[in-house]
Amino acid sequence: MTLVRQILFNICFYGFTFLYCFLGLPTLLLPRAIYFKILLWYFNTVYKIEKYVLGLDYEVRGLEHLPRDGRYIIAAKHFSAYEPMKLHLLFPDPAIIMKRELKSIPLWGWHAAKSDMIFIDRGSRDVALKSIIQGGKRMKDMGRPIIIFPQGTRVNIDDTIQNRPYKFGIMRMYDELQLPIIPLAMDSGVYWGKNAFLKKSGKAVFEFLPPIPAGLDSQTAFQTMVDGIETASQKLVADAITKTST
Repeated sequence: MTLVRQILFNICFYGFTFLYCFLGLPTLLLPRAIYFKILLWYFNTVYKIEKYVLGLDYEVRGLEHLPRDGRYIIAAKHFSAYEPMKLHLLFPDPAIIMKRELKSIPLWGWHAAKSDMIFIDRGSRDVALKSIIQGGKRMKDMGRPIIIFPQGTRVNIDDTIQNRPYKFGIMRMYDELQLPIIPLAMDSGVYWGKNAFLKKSGKAVFEFLPPIPAGLDSQTAFQTMVDGIETASQKLVADAITKTST
């Protein structure tokens, strides 16, 4: 029964996503405010497919650590496509930093561009940092929270910071924008792993940690961020593995 559920979920999820991207092409011509409401409908529908077809839900901890003002940086763990879809449900209008190549994906990339994310060119470190800073300043002015995956890519639950190190480039944005960093730990990789075809039922946890205030020494802020995300994520992952194995 579990395998049937997993396969049925993939059919529903990928089928619905394709239909949305294709049939939703006319919405790209709408004003962004209207388009964004339709986009949220898509993410909410995906959540319902996950919950009722796959049996995958999520909970959020540490919401008290989020500033009321939308101007802050979220430094998040990144296991799979699952987290970016949930970020739109956790925040009112997040600006996610992602590689520019994603804009070139037919259909999906066009919707990503319409969503007005921060796209970076990773071909050159200096160019990438410049685009992050410029995009971050624009989002700060708009009052949108900025989401960055400081390891720069999706990771497996057993990856370490030695083979998937955190990139120090986030500190350039931290220094330039003078915004607090809120670390975001999670265990979603246990249920929806990197490149995993079959996903698992359960309840993923997103945990916001205490904010790292603006203005700290870059090295101190960086180490606090890394230690916080890794320690909390490892604990969440261990707990989730125990739950799924019993």
